[in-house]
Amino acid sequence: MSWDLTALLNAADPRAPQPVRHTWLIRLMEWLRHAVPPKEGEVAAAEPRTPVAALRLRHLLNVLDRHPEHQERVQGVLHAFWREVDAVALFADFGFAPRMALRSEVISRIRQRLLPRTPETADLADLFPLLFDPADGPWIDALDEAQLDRLAHLLMPPPDAREWRQVLLDALTILVSAVQATGYAGPLRKRMSPALLEGEPFRQLSTGAERLRTALLENDTAAALQHAHWLRTLLDACGRASESITDHLEEFGVSVDIVFEMDQLRARTRRIELLLECLLAPSPGTALQRLVSNLVLVEGEMRGLRRLMARHYSLLARQVAERNAETGDHYITRDRAEYRQMLQRAAGGGAIIVGTTFAKFAVGALGLSLFWNGFWAGANYAISFVIIMLLHWTVATKQPAMTAPAMAATLGELRKARPGAETTVAVETFVDRVAALIRSQAAGIFGNLMVCGPLVLAVQLASGWLFGVTPVGPETAEYVLHSLTLLGPTVFFAVFTGVLLFSSSLIAGWVENWFVFQRLDSAIAWNPRIVGALGAKRAQSWARWWRHNISGLAANVSLGMMLGLVPALFAFFGLGIEVRHVTLSTGQLAAAAGALGLDVLREPAFWWCLAGIAVTGALNLSVSFWFAFKVALRSRGVRVQDRALITAAIRARLNSAPLSFLWPPKDQ
Repeated sequence: MSWDLTALLNAADPRAPQPVRHTWLIRLMEWLRHAVPPKEGEVAAAEPRTPVAALRLRHLLNVLDRHPEHQERVQGVLHAFWREVDAVALFADFGFAPRMALRSEVISRIRQRLLPRTPETADLADLFPLLFDPADGPWIDALDEAQLDRLAHLLMPPPDAREWRQVLLDALTILVSAVQATGYAGPLRKRMSPALLEGEPFRQLSTGAERLRTALLENDTAAALQHAHWLRTLLDACGRASESITDHLEEFGVSVDIVFEMDQLRARTRRIELLLECLLAPSPGTALQRLVSNLVLVEGEMRGLRRLMARHYSLLARQVAERNAETGDHYITRDRAEYRQMLQRAAGGGAIIVGTTFAKFAVGALGLSLFWNGFWAGANYAISFVIIMLLHWTVATKQPAMTAPAMAATLGELRKARPGAETTVAVETFVDRVAALIRSQAAGIFGNLMVCGPLVLAVQLASGWLFGVTPVGPETAEYVLHSLTLLGPTVFFAVFTGVLLFSSSLIAGWVENWFVFQRLDSAIAWNPRIVGALGAKRAQSWARWWRHNISGLAANVSLGMMLGLVPALFAFFGLGIEVRHVTLSTGQLAAAAGALGLDVLREPAFWWCLAGIAVTGALNLSVSFWFAFKVALRSRGVRVQDRALITAAIRARLNSAPLSFLWPPKDQ
């Protein structure tokens, strides 16, 4: 593309077809933002920090002033442009979703990123992304009043100023109607605070906007200011009412579509405020500058999915984190009594995994197809995990994803603490939690492994002594030694299993949030049919049970099925990915040792498998904890500014009391 301004100005043709004129405007905007600075002499007294586009705009205006024939042609193109385009659509619709649903907005943004736009349109909202780039904000903000006045004269002659006021008023009316409709929408209205709706702010919005419109069209400045103040008061009341929805969502479950509608309402309110500034300002140049700069910012936000998803899933992530934090807090041992209880619960979980281990080998011996082998293996895991949960026992690898949100809660307290003594106390509290978490996980692993391994080995040896054959034969045992070794892909598989462990905690939080949002516990307790079938007392009891256990059931069932089915699904695509769960792997290695006898201790393969189990345990725990901790931090908006302080505190605790990370101190 040529960046010659003279050629560009010569190409301006007011009589050209609309797509040609729009294409010329797009080329003009590209010339403005072109990274090459103006040549020497193009701009007089150029400030060194002024954006290049602002300098080039100044040069363009100077050239047009010196060459009336170019100015006439450019103004002809611009005036034809404003006569034909629908500018109301830009101010009223740009940046807002046509449907109040996050899913449709995501699909719309993906479509906009993949499909090219056409300049053959009269909708300025569609043409705006072709004219402006998200990086244009700084140079637009850098324009001074003199440039704005010259630009306004170029863009729109004085007789059309009243038409611009009409455009802004039409956009204001549309935006106010949209805010009013959103406030009346059932999902939002039912969740707003009744006290904040007593003055009926949403109902009065249209009246306030119409009175302001009449005053402005009649040039009654005093009345316009009065009605604008009233409209702003109503919008503020509507904003407070919509904000009250957040409290309801945090208590009764989150819907991302409702969060999306709330954001759309807030964004429309901000746009209305920008329009009011333009309409009420004696000299609207600066106000219009802020409005266009805001539209450019909105365009940048519309181009990305990351910010949209992060914002609208933040409350859901917080709900997942908060609900897991409540559960995870029970996994953290603070004193020796709780530590012993954790060992006992983990020992019970290890005993159940013994049956899981032999059931897994039995499923594998059936010779089922790939999918059904994975399905029944997953069902075996899921049933075992659910039994462990119902007996109030534990599997060590379930701890990190649950305890990470509780850790994030402590970091949230650190973020709120003021510098000085409060920060020191918060850091020490966090380090205490780290130590308690690590020793809790150590207790869980010790309890699982010290029961699972010996019991599997005992069953193997007893069966060989009594019946002359072991449940797991030598051929399968050799395969176990080959697959669990640290010399193979065990490290990668252990990391992958950690991701599945984390994913199960997300599924658990999402299912519980859905359960609460749909008020299913209340439905179980009070639905006439359910009460008629169960009885009032039993229905209440079932409601409490489901409310208390839905998260655990979802976590354990989803984890079990993923451990069985995900490797089978990957194998369908030719990817030999397996899972490595520390407790299950220990049971398998113990079964192999029982089948091969004491001679296996002389084989290096056995010790490489033992090393692989140690690494598997560390990776299962650390990976699932790291992901869960990141989600918890994002959900709270926590940025750890004092990382060095925290690291130093943990290092100091390791130096002064290293055993506190494995065993509770005596005073606890």
